[in-house]
Amino acid sequence: MSMFDKLIANLKETRRTIVFTEGTDARILSAADRLIKDDLMDIILCGNVEAVKAAAAEGGFQVDAATIIDPDNYEGFDEMVSTMVTLRKGKMTPEQCAANLKKSNYFGTMLVKMGKADALLGGATYSTADTVRPALQLIKCKPGNKNVSSCFVLNRTNPDGTETRLVFGDCAIQINPDEDALVETAIECAKTAEFFGIDPKVAMLSYSTKGSGKGDDVTKVVNATAKVKAAAPELKVDGEMQFDAATSPTVGQLKFPGSPVAGQANTFIFPEIQSGNIGYKIAQRLGGFAAYGPILQGLNASINDLSRGCVADEVYWMAIVTAGMA
Repeated sequence: MSMFDKLIANLKETRRTIVFTEGTDARILSAADRLIKDDLMDIILCGNVEAVKAAAAEGGFQVDAATIIDPDNYEGFDEMVSTMVTLRKGKMTPEQCAANLKKSNYFGTMLVKMGKADALLGGATYSTADTVRPALQLIKCKPGNKNVSSCFVLNRTNPDGTETRLVFGDCAIQINPDEDALVETAIECAKTAEFFGIDPKVAMLSYSTKGSGKGDDVTKVVNATAKVKAAAPELKVDGEMQFDAATSPTVGQLKFPGSPVAGQANTFIFPEIQSGNIGYKIAQRLGGFAAYGPILQGLNASINDLSRGCVADEVYWMAIVTAGMA
């Protein structure tokens, strides 16, 4: 079964509404056209109504079934401002909230917060920070979480028709996470892996395997691994380990004998963003994996980010992921 089969089946059974923050972007409109034709979800496009319609007509996209909402002419805007003032707890004035809500990244996030949409996908033109910041301020973290992390789900169809499916985290949000942030990332990545049909075997990555190297960076991963095991004793997790020990059964049992994860890991927790970002792009460009993400983790709602270099096909599949996880 393809990693998307279950998601699509669930979306056909349970109708979801997704909001796109960049309603005039050709890639968004192309994906929206396809999603409407496939009847997978209800769609809200943020932007000036005439501008969105003009952009759709220019590209030949059929989005008449989508709801287009202009923040400048939204009937419920005053209620939205009042709600945001309450959520910000004195950190923003009504005037500041109104100014932010005129921006579609804040406006779209508030539609999710107020139950007008189930999920949000943005970032075709907004930066990751501009997608995450409104989510943190308005949606906030799930109970028990203090951080937002991210992961990429990597999928490759093998010559025999089977699929290899992996999770890499964090490759987009946490620049240099401390021990506790790594713990949250590992646990959330394991949950994401399970959602996509992966039985998580979590490798806490390092340049050291089982004490072969020394230094603060190694100590951070060692301590984080111990905390993950204490917080989620049912989870198959081990570390610290190098990538070859995590993926090669021969190397894994040589360097980390007896480990339930070494040599068979499928969920990889990188110690900081540089190695994670480089790692998933190597897998994508040289390993032949399709990369879906960044999938944001730890929030109270399904909100995801796009790369500004994305193409319409990536928007389509990420919309399915985002709505499916709502």
